Amino acid sequence: MKIQLALLLSALVLFGCTKTPEDRKEEVKTPYEEGNGLATATYENLMEFYRKLAREFPEIHLQTLGETDSGLPLHLVTFNAERNFNFQRLGKDKVVVLVLNGIHPGEPDGIDATAMLLRDLAAGVVRAPENLVLAAIPVYNIGGALNRNGTTRANQNGPESYGFRGNARNYDLNRDFIKMDTRNARSFAEIFRMVRPHVFLDTHVSNGADYAYTLTHLFTQHNKLGGKAGEFLEGVLRPQLEASLREKGWETTPYVNVFNRPPDGGFTQFMDAPRYSTGYAALWNTPGLMVETHMLKPYAQRVEGTYHLMLSLMEGASAHAEVLEELREGLGEGYPPASWYPLAWTVDSTRYETLDFKGFRADTLQSTVTGLPRLKYQQDTPVSLQVRYFNHFKPTDSVRVPTAYLLPAAWSQVRERLDRNGIRYEPLPKDTTLEVTVYRIDDYQTFQQPYEGHYPHYNTRVTPSVKTVRFRAGDLLIPTAQPGVRYLLETLEPAGVDSFFNWNFFDTVLQRKEGFSPYVFEEIAAKLLESDSSLARLFLEKKAAEPDFASSAYRQLTWLYERSPNSEGAYLTYPVCRLE
Repeated sequence: MKIQLALLLSALVLFGCTKTPEDRKEEVKTPYEEGNGLATATYENLMEFYRKLAREFPEIHLQTLGETDSGLPLHLVTFNAERNFNFQRLGKDKVVVLVLNGIHPGEPDGIDATAMLLRDLAAGVVRAPENLVLAAIPVYNIGGALNRNGTTRANQNGPESYGFRGNARNYDLNRDFIKMDTRNARSFAEIFRMVRPHVFLDTHVSNGADYAYTLTHLFTQHNKLGGKAGEFLEGVLRPQLEASLREKGWETTPYVNVFNRPPDGGFTQFMDAPRYSTGYAALWNTPGLMVETHMLKPYAQRVEGTYHLMLSLMEGASAHAEVLEELREGLGEGYPPASWYPLAWTVDSTRYETLDFKGFRADTLQSTVTGLPRLKYQQDTPVSLQVRYFNHFKPTDSVRVPTAYLLPAAWSQVRERLDRNGIRYEPLPKDTTLEVTVYRIDDYQTFQQPYEGHYPHYNTRVTPSVKTVRFRAGDLLIPTAQPGVRYLLETLEPAGVDSFFNWNFFDTVLQRKEGFSPYVFEEIAAKLLESDSSLARLFLEKKAAEPDFASSAYRQLTWLYERSPNSEGAYLTYPVCRLE
């Protein structure tokens, strides 16, 4: 009898202690929920929340990974129902979604939505797909998150206060994924390599036009992603995400890439160069997505929309885990040596889709401030528009993929970035002479105003020539037959929009270190023309064809100096060579 009573009491205690998912959710509220949906988490109370979440739920793992410019470390929070947090030992059936929050902390919707989602997955409020692993960087721009205010996002409707766009050194981190000026970007590259996500999501809040949608999506440009990955992104993942959100009651539209005009006349997809997060992810064959909630919608509505978009993205990734694994493991197969790689793109104006776009009437009124015409959206007058969306791009410049690149060891800044991105190379064991392709920098233009700590180049033009070059022991031989082939092509080809050349890493070759005095070089030039009849003929033809050249003694002598043995070889010679 005593035994039966004890068993009954044990059962009653056990029954009384059984907690529902909603009970467990209530025990670990997010800072956003504590603020009744009006305030975003501070960095400090967000990390306190995640520490508590990891203590309460063994399905959540919080780890410290890498430095930031703020002096505080980056964190990675991971949900895995199987409690396996070693990304190198995940089964092939697992699909990994990586979320990046707070790259612009003044756009905090994803910070709060992710905290709720991870808690709800762990508590069982939301049923996670069995094959899903969700990893998130809670706040990427910690320095910006600590620089809290309520005014710098002048065109945004809440929350009450938020972080700042620039990081601790005032860099925009969503321009730094290739040049890696910040500790944040260097740490992110290592996290990305460790996690190896199948799908990548970066959370933002929009600027620009006004319209009815709370959610807009900005996928990696599918032509640039290319191959099976591009086809899957545009033909499967994007339509399914839109349909899933529609079933949940959330209408979406592609990111409205217009600012000081209404979208009635149509708009193009945003081309995400490698400097941006999704452009960087594309270098590793990872489909990427930015969610851009609409700046003028109430904060709670934006957070809820971001939450549901993440759920739909998880569901889509889970449903196509096998395809995504094939894409990830097939990294680099599309661009073997001797194939062609596109470096520059333009919109294909012959191809577009027509959106049934839900907007607001746009009027032009007289400004009470300036007295000049101004744009005014009438939010009380919704309109349905047939809008052209140009989301196909075509290449305008391509380069043949070499067998390898050769980088002189002296360029240590480049080597450091190769290391951070897991690029494989071999230092030459001894001095070696090779026949290689060498680029001469023919032309380039340079920003006249500083941009993200640089004066970048653009419209770079080069001329290749085959030369025999002696390399020193320790110079790097970098094969392109490796997963990082796209990264190598985008950074080491000088004409690439985000090449290391265009980001000023090789600017010292653009300046002569020696020169000539005209009165001394006159005699040398005369002997040069006497000894080289072909050069003399070209010299006379140029003088006859170009009056400005013929009228300038210094220009003529400079032209001859550049073609003489006295001219320095390093000037305008790109130091990275191609082994064909």
